[in-house]
Amino acid sequence: MAKDILKDLNPTQQDAVKHIDGPMLILAGAGSGKTKTITTRLAYLISLGIDPSSILTLTFTNKAAKEMKHRAYSLIDDITIPPLLCTFHKFGLIFLKFHIQKLGRKNNFMIVDTDDKKRILRSLEKELEIPMVASMISKFKNSFTSVEDAMILNDTNSKEVANVYEAYENYLHKNNLVDFDDLLFLPYKLLMQDDKLCEETSKKYNYIMVDEYQDTNELQFKLLQKLCHSHQNISVVGDDDQSIYEWRGATIKNILNFDKEFKDVKIVKLEHNYRSTHEILKYANTLIEHNQDRLGKKLIGTKEQGEKPKVYESFNETLETQKIIRDINALLDNGEELNDMAILYRVNAISRQLEDGLTKASINYKLIGGKRFYERAEIKDLIAYFRTIAEPNDNFSFKRIINQPKRGIGKTTVDKIEGLSKTKNISMFETISQVSSDEMTALIGKKNYRTLKLFEASIYEIQDILKNSKMLFIDHFDDMFEFKQSFKKLFDGEDRIANIDEFYGLLRDYLIKDEKNDIASFLNIISLSSDKEDLDGGAISLMSIHSSKGLEYKHIFVVGLEEGFFPLLNADIQEERRLGYVAFTRAKSSLTVSFVQNRFYKGKRSNLTKSRFLVESGLLKGGFKMKKISSFAKGDAVKHNLFGLGTIEMVKPAGSLYKLKINFGGNKREIMSSFVTKL
Repeated sequence: MAKDILKDLNPTQQDAVKHIDGPMLILAGAGSGKTKTITTRLAYLISLGIDPSSILTLTFTNKAAKEMKHRAYSLIDDITIPPLLCTFHKFGLIFLKFHIQKLGRKNNFMIVDTDDKKRILRSLEKELEIPMVASMISKFKNSFTSVEDAMILNDTNSKEVANVYEAYENYLHKNNLVDFDDLLFLPYKLLMQDDKLCEETSKKYNYIMVDEYQDTNELQFKLLQKLCHSHQNISVVGDDDQSIYEWRGATIKNILNFDKEFKDVKIVKLEHNYRSTHEILKYANTLIEHNQDRLGKKLIGTKEQGEKPKVYESFNETLETQKIIRDINALLDNGEELNDMAILYRVNAISRQLEDGLTKASINYKLIGGKRFYERAEIKDLIAYFRTIAEPNDNFSFKRIINQPKRGIGKTTVDKIEGLSKTKNISMFETISQVSSDEMTALIGKKNYRTLKLFEASIYEIQDILKNSKMLFIDHFDDMFEFKQSFKKLFDGEDRIANIDEFYGLLRDYLIKDEKNDIASFLNIISLSSDKEDLDGGAISLMSIHSSKGLEYKHIFVVGLEEGFFPLLNADIQEERRLGYVAFTRAKSSLTVSFVQNRFYKGKRSNLTKSRFLVESGLLKGGFKMKKISSFAKGDAVKHNLFGLGTIEMVKPAGSLYKLKINFGGNKREIMSSFVTKL
């Protein structure tokens, strides 16, 4: 049976599958068959007579767990006791059902979802931004920071949130609730506090496998350490070059330092790529070699040579979209399907022009992992603001913005104003303007009335500014209502502000084109653009590069390759480069990358510089060419004439050469690269 299981694997995959005892790191490049390898290893262990209940396989999504189960079980003839194959959080849930009573809690606890969490926090905290508080509490738990530890942190934000954190934890405990983060936080707490339980749990799961190890965070690593307390039989699969979730708490150091945290680690590199053409892989490899914090591997193509990726330079985003649409139509004329195509971008705001262009060209599209531009909450808020400015008696828009950004006007107050406006047969805005102060104060209170009169005055003031200067309108609007400012503390605030800037830029362009253009006509055009009908047939996929992880398409277009958009300014350049590598390696047959000379940037049309990644990858020649990292990489075997064989642990640039930290059989030395030979 074991031979049959291995028959469809290449020699390197077989090497990984047949490893039984001891820690192993499977460095699996994009498209190298990692899922096939890990599921076959699970089946292989069972085929050897290893108790399935002693094998624990952890992954990140229910979809991945379901697929892995299907693949593994299809390789096993008869299995009476299935192995535990689930997400980290599902494992935590199962574990807590058996052991949470050791923390003084009942095992009939309920899990609160994200919306429930925010509702609880709103009942406990009235001043702070709830999304920011929820995000910080999540970060506290995922870094195993207790309430007591959070209380002594120095920064002001943490101290403010720590008090809410304490109240929130008390609420959960009192009501026998756990949140999503507790499914990892509490199991680790139990295993850390109870040595006997830790020993028993570790012995129960003698073989542990982890998928997408590059995406693990600090707490997940600590949990795995506890699960390996009595053994070292842990095999992890991942790709350091695809570690792109640092913003979500993932830490690349888990995979980079795996061979330091566990003893005698076997490292297997899956480098044969079964997805992309040789030409696509050539440029992906060249790009990622500029990263220094990596273990080092090179994708080897198994498909046809293919064509060199196309690079488009356009004057602006409108012409860029036209070129993409031209190529899409050419592919369709050649019998290709829309479902086999995708457009990727680093910044979600870029989707606006693509959506408008595809709609006008009657090409069906779907957004993966996000909302259409005009359906995003911050854009709907802006449209409602501008509608109110253009027509204050629009009750629907008025109700949307009256407490956005927050100004202390709750639903009860809004309902009272709406009720009075219906009684008097006037709009809600007219109610605030025309009803006497005594009647309004009696209805909604002095504080709320004063707030609403300030809002009314602001609307009148911004209307006057708009009449006198359309160009000054946007800047004054944002300063007056602090619209962008209200999103800065949100965990996704940067993305939302980019969407707002894109909208501001679009309005500026429209007003500049013709002096007769005004806000009302702009809003009408927006309404027509957002009224998209689904067409028959398939749909091209639009998504951020983050959302594309794990997916593949026959034809890939990557747009927005300009400095400031991709890579982002002030971002970790190595993670940005890994995003570029991920984007390139989604493509199976053709890859097209695009940059423009100008597009909307921070709300204004700006001249831009092409992305350094175009040069680093070798797709273009010119500026931003950075010195390529040495062919020496961490984990490489080398030979020195005097010290013999060794393994590289670190690579550092040193003038025209590289300084290598090499482990020669336990003796670690720093040697210049010209004195060793790579094996």
